[in-house]
Amino acid sequence: MANTITQAIEIGLRVVGIWPDSDYITVSRFFWTTTMIFVQIFQYRHMVLHFNSNDVSELMDGLSETLSYSLLCVKLIVFWTKQRIFNDVLENIATDWKECGDALRSMSNMASLSSRFSNLIVGLHSIAVMFYGIGVIALHNDHGDTGNREFFLKMELPFEAGTSPIYEVVMTTQFLHQITAASVIGVLSALLVTLVLHAGSQIDILRDRLLEILSKEKKPAVSLITMGSLIRRHQNIIVFTKKIESLYSYIALAQFVSNTIVICCLGFIIVNSIGSDHGFSVLLKSILFYVVINLEAFIFCFAGEYLSMKSKMIGEAAYESRWYDLTPSENRLLLFLIMRSQKQLTITVGKFTNLSFQQFANIIKSSASYISVLHAL
Repeated sequence: MANTITQAIEIGLRVVGIWPDSDYITVSRFFWTTTMIFVQIFQYRHMVLHFNSNDVSELMDGLSETLSYSLLCVKLIVFWTKQRIFNDVLENIATDWKECGDALRSMSNMASLSSRFSNLIVGLHSIAVMFYGIGVIALHNDHGDTGNREFFLKMELPFEAGTSPIYEVVMTTQFLHQITAASVIGVLSALLVTLVLHAGSQIDILRDRLLEILSKEKKPAVSLITMGSLIRRHQNIIVFTKKIESLYSYIALAQFVSNTIVICCLGFIIVNSIGSDHGFSVLLKSILFYVVINLEAFIFCFAGEYLSMKSKMIGEAAYESRWYDLTPSENRLLLFLIMRSQKQLTITVGKFTNLSFQQFANIIKSSASYISVLHAL
């Protein structure tokens, strides 16, 4: 299990009280619940009070921050309420490693690939927060207005926080909290990539063994036993992917709604900043944020597309085998495997539609349309 779930992901899950049997899990969940409630109250209070503002870009900026944080709240609540399913997923991964046998090298290569992707995803989220903070400071210096200081996160706090040293304390607290929150968002996205790649490695192992067994002449008794073990392995893969679907289906629904709106908001801000007096500072703050939001949407769509593509390989391997040399009883087992592989493995968007690259294209097209409408207004 340790070879699949990287240390960065494990640490991130421990911080938010998701990793099973971790110390202070109750304290972690209480801290994050309390923090999220207060942050969201102050963020939405700011949105309500500035809803009629003449600066549309500032309104869009605040909305993108608020929705991104709301999405994190949804993700944590889903994982907390489905802790037992996540525990089962980890147990399945541990079992796969124990029973990998001569497929150890294949699983190790896939785990190494997962580790690189995980570090890249978490790193990009953290860097995006740093650039956002630098952009906020740069905008403050451009305006040179000490009476109306901009916070790292747009909030309507219940006390006067625009004067030193309270302003510096609030800014530092917001930055530390937001870089932690962004890292957690990256961890949960990296976890999805890790689980999907692990499922893909199990499908590759099943396909290779199916081709290996059916390409040789075997005794009927041995073939029946072996075919039975392959069917059980296929069933384990189906159950594993259904657990991933249960964990991420409604998260994907919230992700699609949030990402469409946030991509639209950030795109509008970026378009309006071109040629403006403070364009460079706005781009510095928004461009990497925009890239990361698109990356999140792409990761979910990639996960669904990857599982669908891999699930087709099982049936194709059965078709490519020497099924015509099998006995009728063996052919019935092979036919059972083919029939079960007809139903594609995938992740849905709240049980409504399957995640795919087509869905990612729809998000981009929808966001671009909304940006055009807003820019015309």
